[in-house]
Amino acid sequence: MSHPPSSRRAALRLGGTAVAAALAVPALSSPARAAESAGGAGLDPRPGSDGLGDPLFPTLGNGGYQVGHYDLTFDFTPATYDFTGRVTLRATATQDLSAFNLDTDGHTIDSVTVDGRAAAWRLSEGDSGQELTVTPRRPLRRSTAFALDIRYHGNGKAPRTGLTGWRFGSDGGFACAAQSSRADTFFPCNDHPSDKATWTFHIGAPQDYVATANGELLHKTPRPDGSAVWHFALRERMATELVGIAVVKGTYLYGSGPRGLPLRHVVPQGEEEKYRPIVDRTADHLAWLEARFGRYPFSVYGCHIYDGYSDALENQTLSLLSTDWFEPDEEGRPVWETTMVHELVHQWYGDSVTPADWQQAWLNEGPAVYYAALYGEERGWSVLEEKMKATYAELDEVRAEHGPPGLPRELGGTNIYDGGALVLYALRLRLGERRFARVMRLWPERFKDRNVTSEDFIRHTVRVTGDRSLDRFLRDWLFGAVNPPMPGHPDWKADT
Repeated sequence: MSHPPSSRRAALRLGGTAVAAALAVPALSSPARAAESAGGAGLDPRPGSDGLGDPLFPTLGNGGYQVGHYDLTFDFTPATYDFTGRVTLRATATQDLSAFNLDTDGHTIDSVTVDGRAAAWRLSEGDSGQELTVTPRRPLRRSTAFALDIRYHGNGKAPRTGLTGWRFGSDGGFACAAQSSRADTFFPCNDHPSDKATWTFHIGAPQDYVATANGELLHKTPRPDGSAVWHFALRERMATELVGIAVVKGTYLYGSGPRGLPLRHVVPQGEEEKYRPIVDRTADHLAWLEARFGRYPFSVYGCHIYDGYSDALENQTLSLLSTDWFEPDEEGRPVWETTMVHELVHQWYGDSVTPADWQQAWLNEGPAVYYAALYGEERGWSVLEEKMKATYAELDEVRAEHGPPGLPRELGGTNIYDGGALVLYALRLRLGERRFARVMRLWPERFKDRNVTSEDFIRHTVRVTGDRSLDRFLRDWLFGAVNPPMPGHPDWKADT
């Protein structure tokens, strides 16, 4: 993300405790009776937690299960912004479960089943937003795989408890900007980056519109009224905050990257000539980054350029970019390429290797800022050292107000973005170019498809270099109240 939207959790009103409960089916047995019966079978069923204790958003996500796969069917009508949806989760219980929660916001729930049998459910609204609590007919034993099926409907412009992930364009369509916690405005889910899953999508779009989603486009199923269902599959695991569904008036443009990697872009309908040379730069961006990080971690990539979004976002395999980016600077230079590179860096740093919680966000944003600036420097558009010196001068004040890069008190600050890049810049000066390059290349290779923390990065750096003193060096830079001295630049000072 270039300038991340605030989490919906951060914008919720305080003190809201109203509960709107609705049971899809009559409760078949009370939780107490279910627990008593299960106890006789050697179970100790309890409700899963309604939050995962994230340091920045404690109520985000849900406990008691891990999702292995999401199958999302989503049918959208541009004229009215109405939608119908069905999401099937294949999950595994991580404890004996009497009930469990999902994050949802602004949906009317039509039915809920667990393993094909109707389950009791209720919606609640409080300090942490909406929660969908599901009570299966029988408790789920720990390590048991189960299938949860939810049918629902709603309207994209309907009021919601918190912020929304919906972005509407002049074409009457929409694009999904779910980061950091707004996937639940599109479908019920376990909305935390620590619970990554594989995905299939079936997105319905009317005639003259195209649908997009993460992963490979498998095929399109025409319908008698001229509309169609577009089917996609993402075989690599993805966090909910990186979902990239959309229904827009757009055109697919295709290309080829390193080793024949399929490139699939979506640009505004009628503006293909303008955007073709822009998206064609992606192949060179990929080659430049693969020389630093190794092979691109997914099976397809592309850019979705849309006028309904005002920023840039690293949706997995399909970065979302505002049309506002694509104007030359005063000297006529295509400086938007640094934004394209920023979001592409995230495919390694953030999408493939994903933070375990939101306080680890510098692991996403630091590399994206650093390598985008390095790319700009190589193109002659900027000077990395000047950017880092300016960041160094300001960062002590930022640390005091918003927390150091590795312990931010909220998302979206300079500490995570430029401050995270400054940590990497200091590390490069300490190690030298060759050893630094090895640290950064081996990180996405060793931690591919995993969730990570700052502690993992510190241990990784020590392991790769064999230099135990880097443990203290990185802790000072990541967690200290003030900037340590910059290696090679004893004259750099903080602004006072």
